[in-house]
Amino acid sequence: MSGHNRWSKIKRQKAAMGATKGKLYSKVIKEITVAARLGGGDPTGNARLRVALTAARDANMPSDTVQRAIKKGTGELEGEHYEEVMYEGYGPGGVAVLVECLTDNRNRTSSEVRATFGRGGGNLGAEGAVGWMFHKKGVITVKPGPTEDQVMEKAIEAGAEDIINLEADGFEVRTTPADLHPVATSLEAAGLKLGEQKWNFFPQTTVKLEGENAKKMLKLMDALEDNDDVQNVYANFEIDEALMESLQ
Repeated sequence: MSGHNRWSKIKRQKAAMGATKGKLYSKVIKEITVAARLGGGDPTGNARLRVALTAARDANMPSDTVQRAIKKGTGELEGEHYEEVMYEGYGPGGVAVLVECLTDNRNRTSSEVRATFGRGGGNLGAEGAVGWMFHKKGVITVKPGPTEDQVMEKAIEAGAEDIINLEADGFEVRTTPADLHPVATSLEAAGLKLGEQKWNFFPQTTVKLEGENAKKMLKLMDALEDNDDVQNVYANFEIDEALMESLQ
């Protein structure tokens, strides 16, 4: 398992333990608000909102909190206006990093992200510096239960691009960005139990980290994701799983 995939698993475990639930709620609320502002409050015709609502459900977010976020997005209630910004930079060992943000103050966020990179042994790059190293994909988690062959057959029929066996964590089905919702709907109709649904950026190549660089990179990921304006962080590092666990 690549280092970044392992990192994603660690994040899910932290959220499940409640260690990051407050921040998770904040990030999901922002995403629901922006999705509703851009595509309307009806999830039937708004794929981005459907994905955000799935994240809210998985986080056990109260329905009244979800509805307030939707109404702030559609303008029925007063709320902040969030802007989408993607920052690109380099971490220790030359790792490529994408930082996806929703902010109501671009200058503040830019300054904070730049400072975090600097403290973490990296540097913020110009627009386009590393984005070309990543492909955007739809990601659907299938909960444990079915066999790999069963998931493979149903995913191919649904129009998926790839299936990754996550062993005890089930399976990850990857799609084109536009096919995320249609494939998820087909998989549910086929009787599969689904978990997380989202868009993700996957690196075309990876950088293997060891020793001090590995330790610094994990600290940088933690620091970036701890920022309230940061929604997601993507990176192309790879760390041996045993080393990852020892550093955590």
